[in-house]
Amino acid sequence: MNMQQCTSEREKMLWKIHCISFMVDDIKLFLDTHPNDTAALECFEKYRAARVKLLKEYAARFGPLTVDEAACEKHWKWVDCPWPWQLEV
Repeated sequence: MNMQQCTSEREKMLWKIHCISFMVDDIKLFLDTHPNDTAALECFEKYRAARVKLLKEYAARFGPLTVDEAACEKHWKWVDCPWPWQLEV
């Protein structure tokens, strides 16, 4: 699947989250061998922050995608929404 094949806003957001998560993981691997590379550290922080923002936006619109976005005040809300794989594509 690619971005052009995404038909719904949910699919488009999931695609963006997938892409930015890949970038974060890739930079993270680079930093494992280059821990003092300031440009890589800045890049990591930029994409990490963007990923957190996208995950929060997704959670607000479609429910939490990861347990980190499951707001729990009085009860465990993580189970209130369908799991990501239960949503129709």
